[in-house]
Amino acid sequence: MKASRMLISTLKEAPQEAKIASHQLLLRGGFIKNLVAGVYNYLPLGLRVLNKIEAIIRQEMDNSGAIEILSSAVQPKELWEESGRWSKYGAELFRFTDRHDREFCLGPTHEEIFTSLARDLIKSPKQLPMNIYQIQTKYRDEARPRFGPMRGREFIMKDAYSFDKDEEGLNTAYDTMYDTYSKIFTRLGLDYRAVLADTGAIGGNGSHQFMAFSEAGESDVVYCESCGYAADVEKADAVALDVASEELKEYEEVHTPNQRTIDEISNFLKLDPSKFIKSVVYKDTEANEVVIACVRGDREVNEIKLVNAMNTSEAFLTFATEEEIKSIGSIHGFVGPQNAKVKVYIDTEVAKMTNAVAGANKKDYHAINVNYGRDFDGIVLDLRKAVEGDLCPCCKKDKLKLKRGIEVGQIFKLGTKYSAPMNCTYTNQEGKNVPMVMGCYGIGVTRTMSAIVEQYHDEHGIKWPLCVAPYHAVVVPVSMKDDAQVELATKIYNDLLSQGVEVIFDDRDQGLGFKMKDWELIGLPFAVIVGRKASEGIVELKERASEEKSEQTANDATSIIINKIKAI
Repeated sequence: MKASRMLISTLKEAPQEAKIASHQLLLRGGFIKNLVAGVYNYLPLGLRVLNKIEAIIRQEMDNSGAIEILSSAVQPKELWEESGRWSKYGAELFRFTDRHDREFCLGPTHEEIFTSLARDLIKSPKQLPMNIYQIQTKYRDEARPRFGPMRGREFIMKDAYSFDKDEEGLNTAYDTMYDTYSKIFTRLGLDYRAVLADTGAIGGNGSHQFMAFSEAGESDVVYCESCGYAADVEKADAVALDVASEELKEYEEVHTPNQRTIDEISNFLKLDPSKFIKSVVYKDTEANEVVIACVRGDREVNEIKLVNAMNTSEAFLTFATEEEIKSIGSIHGFVGPQNAKVKVYIDTEVAKMTNAVAGANKKDYHAINVNYGRDFDGIVLDLRKAVEGDLCPCCKKDKLKLKRGIEVGQIFKLGTKYSAPMNCTYTNQEGKNVPMVMGCYGIGVTRTMSAIVEQYHDEHGIKWPLCVAPYHAVVVPVSMKDDAQVELATKIYNDLLSQGVEVIFDDRDQGLGFKMKDWELIGLPFAVIVGRKASEGIVELKERASEEKSEQTANDATSIIINKIKAI
């Protein structure tokens, strides 16, 4: 490919809305171009990267025995009503009506579609087990699309669905996909970890996320170096440590004028935040239900654990308004679990506290010496976010460490969550129609591209791994007016092409500095610079990953590149 014929659209500066490295570099390098918020056009370089990521995914999925199809992004309301998700999925679902007033959505995920296909096309139990996958564009109406392809309203995803006769079969399919995902992300060169995860809106009874470590990630992962336990903080168990017992003291209300926050009341009463009960009032907008969630004053409510306990969705959980707090007999800033008129969810740590401080449910007053079982009651469960330094819930010996990560894939054990209500069944040996047991397995293709850039870049640009680089190498004559340079550069270019190397000939009439800034930003693994020693057959070989430069003969430079590519 001649550079003069390419659509190279590099930028000196990234647009202001680009806040993380991958978003900035993908825009600046001419890989993507913004259309509207959260929606991108993928330019030639970006499309080549996506195609290579998809090729690796396809190879490993096909090797696992999965079968590829392509389904429609347009999904009828009727299927979503069968699964019960039409009203539960929330505002992220793009809904529309056609000219015949029939309702549809643009698929954010495809459980209903694949379940429908399986019930219609799998006619015999002899066809089971089966795993069907696709690579396709998904749509979610994100409230705050951000970070480029990391969290957009339109994105490319590989989703697969397994169908088995029983739980044993599902476990085998799940393990196969776990291993397959591990191979995919290893081949892509990612520093990642598989962690326990919440099933979220997809549902089911077991899940792992594959997290690519990066400070730009939106998720926190806690892990134990001793036993290997790892989980997303939304899923991680939080161990409640035993506290020293105290003699119960008499309940008392104290005047705390204008002291609303934990920090304010802690300073006012000169007590550590760990002595306080933080009572957060939420509303489930779908059920029109107000609840109180209680954690220790120095802790945070894990809202995923809360919505699971409430049997609702995160999309329907909001903070209660001041009027709604008044309606349950309390007041904003002074809420306590005592005499609650609504359900109270209590973290296990709070249940172990003695003589705690809580809001007194009236303006400018807090209660001291508040104790669970005597002064308040409720549903006790693990409700708080796990944090770095917590005791490992698995080995209970070492303390948890924390890293940020980008979720690039997730696998789920769905069970019969979709097959039972949608009547996706097979006939067993007793002649009974039994729901198929399902698994679900997703990889964010565009998100994976962003994760690779987050892990492979420097201050000059991207450093693509060879396996996904848009091109392997570029040959750069210093001057297109120097016949010796052009002749040698052309020979190297043709030699590389003949060996299957994806190579660019930079024939632009620009200075070397201009050209090299482009290629450092774009991040091709190799650059062969043909300069003043061209007549001697000597070139400069630069490796983008290491930034190493070396003088080589033209033949040696060509051989080094070819051998590196054959090794991937």
